[in-house]
Amino acid sequence: MAWWSDLVASEPDFAARVRARFAVRKHGTMATLRRDGSPRISGTEFDFGADGQLRLGSMAGARKALDLRRDPRVALHCPTEDAPEDDPVSWDGDAKVAGRAHEEPPGEDGSHRFRIELTEVVLTRVGDPPDHLVIESWHPGRGLERRERR
Repeated sequence: MAWWSDLVASEPDFAARVRARFAVRKHGTMATLRRDGSPRISGTEFDFGADGQLRLGSMAGARKALDLRRDPRVALHCPTEDAPEDDPVSWDGDAKVAGRAHEEPPGEDGSHRFRIELTEVVLTRVGDPPDHLVIESWHPGRGLERRERR
């Protein structure tokens, strides 16, 4: 198992850049799997806790929480910002996290909370010169890899 704290310990600069992408706005996007296996996209808020854990939550009885109880696989996407048209290289990129949700005790109001076990973390940005993408990805056991896509 790998947690956010494991990524921070092994690749602190990469983790900081990914976390910064999730902090550009309050709400990001989460993908879960419905009972029939089809995807469900939901807005959500992320919490990078002082204890080194990445968490998310939802209101009591929310469909996305019920999805995660049934099938804990989850994908998270940072809030988006467009690359500046006049200087795409200055764009800090786009971040994604894939993993498994582990339910924690409910909040006092019955809300759901999940701690995210990491299976993949990806940061994509425009390369310099801006004729390609730079894709950095981290996987438990493999570490950080960098690819370019033209």
